[in-house]
Amino acid sequence: MPPKRLRKVPPADLVPRIQVTSDQSEPFLSPNTSSYSLISSPRPPYSPAFRQGSSHGNDSSDYLMLPKTSRRQRDESHSSAENSNLLSRRASPNASSYPLISPPQPLYSSVFRQGSSHGNDSSDYLVRPNPSRRQRDESHDSGEHSNLPSRRTSWSSEGGGEHEGLGYAFSPLWEYQSHSRIGTDDDPVTTQTVVEKYAIMPSENLLVFPEDVEKDDYLHNPDPNDRGRDCNIWTRRGAVNVVGLAVVVLGILTLFIVYPILTFLGKLTEQRAAMVPVCADDPLCLDVGPIPHLQNIRTSLIDPDTPESAKSIISANGKKWKLVFSDEFNKDGRTFYDGDDPFFQAVDIWYGVTQDLEWYDPDAVTTKNGKLEIRFDAFQNHGLNYRSGMVQSWNKLCFTGGRLEASISLPGRGDTSGFWPGFWSMGNLGRPGYAATTEGMWPYSYDNICDAGITPNQSSTDGISYLPGMRLPSCTCKGEDHPTPGKSRSAPEIDVIEGSAHNLDPTIPSTVGDVSQSAQVAPFDVWYMPNFEFYELYDPRVTSINGYRGGPYQQALSGVTTVNNNWYDGAAYQVYAFEYKPGAKGDITWFVGADKTWKLDARAIGPNGNIGQRVIPVEPMALVMNFGMSSSFAQLNMSGLATVMPATMRFDYVRIYQDADAVSVTCDPPGWETTGYISRHRGVYDNANLTRWADTGYEWPKNSLMNGC
Repeated sequence: MPPKRLRKVPPADLVPRIQVTSDQSEPFLSPNTSSYSLISSPRPPYSPAFRQGSSHGNDSSDYLMLPKTSRRQRDESHSSAENSNLLSRRASPNASSYPLISPPQPLYSSVFRQGSSHGNDSSDYLVRPNPSRRQRDESHDSGEHSNLPSRRTSWSSEGGGEHEGLGYAFSPLWEYQSHSRIGTDDDPVTTQTVVEKYAIMPSENLLVFPEDVEKDDYLHNPDPNDRGRDCNIWTRRGAVNVVGLAVVVLGILTLFIVYPILTFLGKLTEQRAAMVPVCADDPLCLDVGPIPHLQNIRTSLIDPDTPESAKSIISANGKKWKLVFSDEFNKDGRTFYDGDDPFFQAVDIWYGVTQDLEWYDPDAVTTKNGKLEIRFDAFQNHGLNYRSGMVQSWNKLCFTGGRLEASISLPGRGDTSGFWPGFWSMGNLGRPGYAATTEGMWPYSYDNICDAGITPNQSSTDGISYLPGMRLPSCTCKGEDHPTPGKSRSAPEIDVIEGSAHNLDPTIPSTVGDVSQSAQVAPFDVWYMPNFEFYELYDPRVTSINGYRGGPYQQALSGVTTVNNNWYDGAAYQVYAFEYKPGAKGDITWFVGADKTWKLDARAIGPNGNIGQRVIPVEPMALVMNFGMSSSFAQLNMSGLATVMPATMRFDYVRIYQDADAVSVTCDPPGWETTGYISRHRGVYDNANLTRWADTGYEWPKNSLMNGC
């Protein structure tokens, strides 16, 4: 049903006064009316609208007077439904003024205005529209048609308001009142609806006439039914909608049906495959168990599995150091082929520089039961009779200064000689097992000095040294191939342990395990004899100075410590470590368990004869874990070794601690960079078959001492 419109009331001072004849004829308008008063509409006993400021509740000047009639006349006029309009449009010749009738005031009014002294201003209100419910374009079919027009539109002519013929005598109030709903004095019952009784007439400022039809009404009342609707879905937009819906449906089906089925079938296939031994028909195959993919990748230096109690340690000098790297090896099935691990790589080479009897193969290295395992097997590989593994952190993880430690269970048995397990470190400019990279680099650890110590054979003809001379001394000529010109660069070595065995007493056939803890240096002292005044043994009952002090390829600064034969083959683990301070005033302290074993002070390798100060390594050091066998290191008890093969060396964890004020866990510490030089010679560092620098295609750098640049 279209909305009802409100009819605007003419201003109060323009409404003519009305006179009713005594014979109850229709009221008429006086032709000489000059003053006007308002007819007050019936007001409910509790009107929601009145104004503040009037002591009487209403301003009589705001209301039109009702004509004075007798009760009988009022009853007759109200009882007739056909005479619904109380006022006639005829004017009375003798209009007279009537006293104002104040409408009843509400007891509780919720809407009022400020600023009015009389409480209401009739000129501010609109009369309610006729309550009859009819459509906008439907004619009024009441028995007695009003002579007043029921509709005015903006389509009318400029002077064509349909009420203009009546002048200002017309009031919408007349058309609105339905007297059949209003009670009389005798019958106080009213049949007005609640809406009619308590309606609030809006302000005259709303210039809207109830039956107005504006030219732009269709813009304010849009009707969806007026618009045509295209039912063809085979449009570009419809096709896109269908395709999009299909993709969503297929995605949901794949996620909740297809993927679970594939996952179940994959697990079922894995379970069946696990029931078949991988190496059942291949004696050369090494079964390392299931290998999960992408589960051994981590980027943090500290393993999340490292306990909080291991995050710091008290150093040998009593200072608290913090953990800077750890690997707990708790994730089983890790592999160490090139690119498999962010910190370690298992090499695929023969370690020919020490004439080892095994081939180092990445297959021999894995993690199992929370341990890193290196397995030594007696079967042929690359023409050798044994196979084992070597893990390096070369060019991936380096450190300078601090403490390197590992919890290790040694392989085999302590009373059987022949195995060569090792845990050690080497300067990153040399790659273990790649002989061309270590020529002229290992085991040099020289101060920034250019003297006989950097020359081939140390310029001695007595055979003290077979070394080719230092390749990167501090006096390298300008423009030569050098990582940091002006500094001596090399690849020194510090060993945490190298395992072996010895007899407790020459007269008693009893063998016990031992570990050597060493530093290799060059150039060499005369007869490989350092200044023992700067050695320190903490318990001579279990630790002694190694009787092997060196040879033409190295000078060994080494101590040997006896270990418990129960610390082998996974039965028990022990911590082995060293702490060191780099430089000419540095030192190295070795540990077995919580006990110090021995200490090397840099003054023990100070200037001696025609050579200068050797230093505690200042190069960034890479880690090495390996399990080998060579007659160049220990006597081989082949019958005893046969009973323990295959043998396994196990690492529970590896950790590095450093002073919080001197943290350096990088292969490129300031002033001692390595990776740039390595990248320029990458082919040499990746080719284990190159054994001499002369075969690499690079020139041996010239220096001012030998070449006079």
